[in-house]
Amino acid sequence: MSDGVTVDAAAPLTFGGDVKTVLETPRTVMPPKTLEEARNQPGRREQIQGIVQRIESEGIKYVFFQQVSITGRVMGKGVVASFFPQVAEKGYQLVYGATANLFTDRAGDYIGFGPEASELAAIADLSTFAKLPWDPRVARVFCDCYDTETGELLDADPRQNLKRVVAEFEEELGYSFLIGIEPEMMWLKKPEDGALPEGATKPYCYHIHQFEELRPVLLDVVDYGQQLGLDMSYGDHEDAPGQLELNFRFDRPVKTADNITTYRQICAAVGRKHGLLPTFMPKPFTGVSANGHHHHFTLIDEDGNNVFHDSSGPAELSDTARYFLGGMLDHFGALMCVGNPTVNSYCRMWDFGFWAPVYKNWGWQNRTCTVRVASGGRFEYRGVDSSSNPYLTIPALLYAGLDGIRNQSDPGEPQSRNTYDILAEQAENGSKASEKLERVPDSLGAALEALDADDLIKSAMPGRLYDVFKHYKRDEWERYLAAVTDWEREEYLEVLP
Repeated sequence: MSDGVTVDAAAPLTFGGDVKTVLETPRTVMPPKTLEEARNQPGRREQIQGIVQRIESEGIKYVFFQQVSITGRVMGKGVVASFFPQVAEKGYQLVYGATANLFTDRAGDYIGFGPEASELAAIADLSTFAKLPWDPRVARVFCDCYDTETGELLDADPRQNLKRVVAEFEEELGYSFLIGIEPEMMWLKKPEDGALPEGATKPYCYHIHQFEELRPVLLDVVDYGQQLGLDMSYGDHEDAPGQLELNFRFDRPVKTADNITTYRQICAAVGRKHGLLPTFMPKPFTGVSANGHHHHFTLIDEDGNNVFHDSSGPAELSDTARYFLGGMLDHFGALMCVGNPTVNSYCRMWDFGFWAPVYKNWGWQNRTCTVRVASGGRFEYRGVDSSSNPYLTIPALLYAGLDGIRNQSDPGEPQSRNTYDILAEQAENGSKASEKLERVPDSLGAALEALDADDLIKSAMPGRLYDVFKHYKRDEWERYLAAVTDWEREEYLEVLP
């Protein structure tokens, strides 16, 4: 059911290729509108039977049916393999609150949905069935969620909402949207209780020796990734303790979001194996780079041509690309909230000098800008970090870009200077500075206000999806405001003689 297409889950994996290879895969289509339609899709029972045969022949004993929450956490149920057919056919049920990790807020109330709320029905996307390489007795399959009260798609489920947004976007424009995400993260030594975290390697960027120090780890990540269908490409040691970026090929949006989720699960499994802590926390350390999750994307027509590219245009961008870029800048504040959704995210914006996007601007190959034109016709959106949920960031970017195309938004001239030089100039000269740039929201609280004021980006999270996100993140911000930190004790405990 991935992207609405029947796929043989046991088909051999192939790697390599180019844009045309991706275009040969079907476009995203809307998921079935109702639970009944999802259960009775043509050919579904035959697909289930094919997977049952694979389960029996390969000795699979257990299957994780998994869904993705609004924070990107993997939720779901484990099923003994003999029960796979009936769960795959009918789905499993969980309380609505599973979309918010079943967490409670400061008042002790469940976020989004109370215990009196109904249950969702999660239906397996059979094409995503895969055996886990770290334990071949276990498999997993992604699911999409439906509302058992109405029988319709559950509006609080990010994954099926992404399918809807992509399908509508591509249908309106007639183009394919392709995206890749750079999954920066850090490998830490397992800390003792109460101890400060410590990187498994030193913060030396591109240093092959540090890469070699993590060779057993990275080779397991690559091996597991390939076995789970990630087309692994290049990697490097970045400039923070234990920081690796191991990339895999761009793809269609739902596949890319699934791949990021799979990659995070792979890192967790490799961490268990090697006694390390893989972290996707944006900023574990002060004074070194944070974990970005830069989104690279473009638009491609049916013939494989890059719609964003025009060799004669400014920064080699077509008008469509410029308008798309203008839309992203028009909705800059709200996009920052979706892409940087934790309290810690904004430490990345305040620890200056490490190429984090701190202003509303764009540039040609300028890594100090929020949007970098990485090559003629390919954007790198840098205003996103490793705590983000790709099932939310991608719809938000598509809504912003499409709004820019519809309104022919002008992004203005590209920023050619180092943004941090402008920052220093503004600090020194104040209102007399030669350039004035709009600053990113300075905290999660400010970002939530920017999102709440932007009806368009909110509509990329329709209905209860936005309500749950707002409840969860507002509570996170308020819990932080109420917390007394070690820094405060050190700063103020002896503030008076």
